[in-house]
Amino acid sequence: MSLAHVLLTSLIEKPSTGIELARRFDRSMGFFWNATHQQIYRELNSMLSKGWISTLAEEDAQGRKKTYQVEGAGRVELADWIVKQSPPAQLREELMVRLRAEAQLGGNEVLPELERHLQLHQEKLQLYQAIYAKDFAQQTDENRTLYIHKMILQLGIEQEIGWIRWLDAVIPALKAFDQQQ
Repeated sequence: MSLAHVLLTSLIEKPSTGIELARRFDRSMGFFWNATHQQIYRELNSMLSKGWISTLAEEDAQGRKKTYQVEGAGRVELADWIVKQSPPAQLREELMVRLRAEAQLGGNEVLPELERHLQLHQEKLQLYQAIYAKDFAQQTDENRTLYIHKMILQLGIEQEIGWIRWLDAVIPALKAFDQQQ
């Protein structure tokens, strides 16, 4: 997946200025795809040169602002990308490598980082649950778009619960090993 496909998806959902897009990205797509605002603007320029998107110039208090919208070529690109096959994402987690190194070196030096990750996953779970309660608790599954958004969020919730369960098992076990020595 490329940042271009993420941005095309966001712009199909709602034409936006660069700053609106970056803010929306931080609040939604950013949960599963990281990009800086600089990367977003660079990719928007690339997409403009390919004819995937265009701009509508508008006057505002600060001068001209550009609202980006998806063009036919961008829709074709996104439609072609949707049907491509991709392997399931591989767990690429630096913490797992640190934990394996810790298994060889000993000393339980990684415990504070595991505890920090537990707290971060708990915080993200609370955020996802708050979003779910605000946006989907009262929603029926009659709207296909909202159903898909809800199910993506549900997967995020389940992943955070999985991390928390795993860390809740690993941390006390590692502490117990440390006490045995």
